[in-house]
Amino acid sequence: MPPRYGSDLIVELLKALDIEYVALNPGSSFRGIHDSLVNYNGNRNPEIILCCHEEIAVSVAHGYAKAAGKPMAAIVHNVVGLQHASMAIYNAWCDRTPVLVMGGTGPMNSSKRRPWIDWIHTALVQGNLVRDFVKWDDQPIGVEAIPSSIMRGYRIAMSDPKGPVYLCFDVIDQEARLEKEMPLPDPARFRPPAPLQAEADAIKQAARLLSEAQNPVILADYLGRNDESVWSLVELAELLGIAVIDLGARLNFPNTHPLNLTGKDRETVGNADVIMGLDVMDLFGALARHDAAAHTSQPAIKPDCKVIHATLADVAVRGWTTDFQELAPVDLPLVANTRIFLPALIEEIKRQGKFSKSTVEERRKALAAQHDEIRAHWQKELKRRWDEQPISPPRLAFEVWEAIRRESWLLVSGAFRGWPQRLWDWDKPGLFLGGYGGGGLGYSPGASVGASLVHKGTGTVCVNLQRDGDLLYTTSALWTAANSAVPLLIVMTNNRTYYNDEEHQEKVALARGRPPERKVVGMRMEKPPVDFANLARSFGIFGEGPVTEPDKIRPALERALRVVKDEGRPALVDVYIQAV
Repeated sequence: MPPRYGSDLIVELLKALDIEYVALNPGSSFRGIHDSLVNYNGNRNPEIILCCHEEIAVSVAHGYAKAAGKPMAAIVHNVVGLQHASMAIYNAWCDRTPVLVMGGTGPMNSSKRRPWIDWIHTALVQGNLVRDFVKWDDQPIGVEAIPSSIMRGYRIAMSDPKGPVYLCFDVIDQEARLEKEMPLPDPARFRPPAPLQAEADAIKQAARLLSEAQNPVILADYLGRNDESVWSLVELAELLGIAVIDLGARLNFPNTHPLNLTGKDRETVGNADVIMGLDVMDLFGALARHDAAAHTSQPAIKPDCKVIHATLADVAVRGWTTDFQELAPVDLPLVANTRIFLPALIEEIKRQGKFSKSTVEERRKALAAQHDEIRAHWQKELKRRWDEQPISPPRLAFEVWEAIRRESWLLVSGAFRGWPQRLWDWDKPGLFLGGYGGGGLGYSPGASVGASLVHKGTGTVCVNLQRDGDLLYTTSALWTAANSAVPLLIVMTNNRTYYNDEEHQEKVALARGRPPERKVVGMRMEKPPVDFANLARSFGIFGEGPVTEPDKIRPALERALRVVKDEGRPALVDVYIQAV
């Protein structure tokens, strides 16, 4: 039936944009939209994903967008809900991930407000709260303005560089009867523009620099957002025999490839005569040596090393936070989407034909030998720490790998100090979705649920290597995981401390000549220890642990996997690991 209310119109527009899910925590400021989702739309495409906190709702949409490559909506309750959601929105902003954040506001016509509550929960203008870390915000006035607002918001979120947007709808407009039929816009006529490409002369210059280099190196960071970009990078690296270092914001380059020198970053970068960065968020940091104790940085590259950087970061600069990082000296800056830049660069290199095939082959062999050395080193480290107790991080990472390697799997969250990248076989794009972007704890529980929604019914097991401190920020995401029946295996990497800050306290104490042993004060979560397995069970998730002995890890993981695969519900295994 045709939409009868403003909120019906909003839902019709979400359907037209193929929004599959809407994550929300209920709120009166969008009660009209909620009713339309349920009673007008039948709670199907989009379907409500109920969350117990707005930060979780936006994190769910964040994780979904990374796995699906398209936005999911999250609705947050006026001022207070937007405040709760702000950290998750900032994570999505820094992670350049498209999220359609929606909200409601009490009547802007103050004569229609309820006493007290509508006043403390209404702002002028609500989007001001997050304007510094969204691509765009809007608060349309009148139902006639709603279609344009939603279409523009979606288009901006999906345009290069992608990111979150915030749309706020007056409760009066949501609940207003439509006086006339409102034609729905055709989304195809409001689609995002074509991706940005570098100018032809710059592509030619980049091709020449790489072709003539003796020791070229590529640094890749966010390139892996597009699977095609990863395969293009493989083709480019093989064409010229270029060493590739994966900086880890996504899976950017197969770790099984002989040209992958991740783990030998300093030596490789220091020996380069041409370095090309691809979607590197912090290029300055990648090209420098940083002394954390002295708060100083020194260049790690040769003075005559030429630097190329293809990125969209310059198009997404705000002034409130300095997420744009220190300015790195670059000889050839390129504003381009790497998905279309790399194929053009490869074609130009072939056209110029300035590289020596024999030189490339010699370089390939030398780099392959270094790659094998790196892989052998990590295997040796695993063997050395195999029987350590408490359980070592490499042992846990390996046991998880052995449990899932024959499955269709996806690491939805949890870099786990780099051990999966070192010990697992990341032989194709899209196997790792990266981290939280803005460094805000509480990301992984919700994001892993959102990413797992994409894989319901596919047979893929989604794995979250979950930090204990991070889960305690947004614990109720476990309930959303259970309620949504997502195929999620949560492995608690439980060191019972905020270890990153322990390291900082140790450095400060040593610098000041004070006892470093006291670094644990105000850090440890041991008295009492958190019973994560029982916590999981209380939310309706299979829970086991804590596992404290290395030989008990695999059986526990296999039991949990059977639950995920056979019963179609999430499972959690709590494993006690070393703090280091």
